[in-house]
Amino acid sequence: MAQKHEMGGYTNEPEWETLISQEVIQSRIRDLAQEIAEQYVDKKLLVVCVLRGAFIFTADILREISTYLPDVEVDFIALSSYGEGEISSRAPRFEKDLNTDIEGREVLIVEDIVDTGYSFEKLLKVLLARNPKSLKTCALLSKAARREVEVPIDFLGFSIEDRWVEGYGLDSNQKGRGRKEIVAKRQS
Repeated sequence: MAQKHEMGGYTNEPEWETLISQEVIQSRIRDLAQEIAEQYVDKKLLVVCVLRGAFIFTADILREISTYLPDVEVDFIALSSYGEGEISSRAPRFEKDLNTDIEGREVLIVEDIVDTGYSFEKLLKVLLARNPKSLKTCALLSKAARREVEVPIDFLGFSIEDRWVEGYGLDSNQKGRGRKEIVAKRQS
């Protein structure tokens, strides 16, 4: 049986250190939800969760936003640019499209992390072509040092340095998503 580390991982994993604690994440989500709600007073908001990494962030932020805006809707889209490695392919591909027509809608995209910007740029172009009334963006994390394509982030959780992270929905080869905090690989 695998032995658990204090970080919640297993003994065969690389060394990890906490980057952002669960308490800090939840505090920022409450603040973000209030900021977002102020922008959408008396509007019917559609939240678009970018799968898979943003599902936990989206669920938490949706619950908080719903205290201000009870009629928020949610849909899902899946986009991938990493595959099984730690390097972006710079050629993102769609794996799942929306079920909702966004024409004329107030749309908020919720993403886990904006890194090089290629995936986010492609997503924005595709969704803007569908003529939403407005299209704003929310990202849990931004790695500005890795940005190769400038993209707008209207609501941002945290800016982080260029390190490999996992937890709170973010993964390493589909592992580590369930961590309650965001961890980074220890630097050698």
